Amino acid sequence: MDKKEKHYFTYIILTERNTYYCGYTDDLEKRFEKHKAGLAAKYTRANKPIKFVYTKEFLTKSEAMKEECRIKSLTRKQKEELIYGDKA
Repeated sequence: MDKKEKHYFTYIILTERNTYYCGYTDDLEKRFEKHKAGLAAKYTRANKPIKFVYTKEFLTKSEAMKEECRIKSLTRKQKEELIYGDKA
């Protein structure tokens, strides 16, 4: 039986209020649709998502969650450096 390998992602979404929301998922498209519908997170119900500005893939849920925690501890300037590199 051929079992499809599952991958996990850490992501950052830009919102209409020019803020960032960070999370993790195993399905980026489905998660974004939930954010847009107001069903994923309290924050994105009040701060409507526009687009993903950063995604990173991991082989385990644990790695994705650790990266989410690390990103959430960054300042806005550090997040922008991660997202946009030298253009920030």
